[in-house]
Amino acid sequence: MKTTVEIHDGLLERARQRAKDTGQPLRAIIEDGLRQLLAKPPPKKNEYKMKDCRYGDPNGPNPLEKYSWEELRDIIYEGR
Repeated sequence: MKTTVEIHDGLLERARQRAKDTGQPLRAIIEDGLRQLLAKPPPKKNEYKMKDCRYGDPNGPNPLEKYSWEELRDIIYEGR
């Protein structure tokens, strides 16, 4: 299959030099590099995990239940 990709000039020059030094076609060098990369397991994603900052008994009563939205807003913004 033919495809077009953009390769950094310096990297392509190194691949061409490797092909020349080994007597292999450039295609074989590129395919070998892809095979080596794809043989490795993929790197783990850096998923952000939020620190557990819960407070109190999760099965206990909700201390905010007794307030209306307006009261909560006033508490949060201190009457601003």
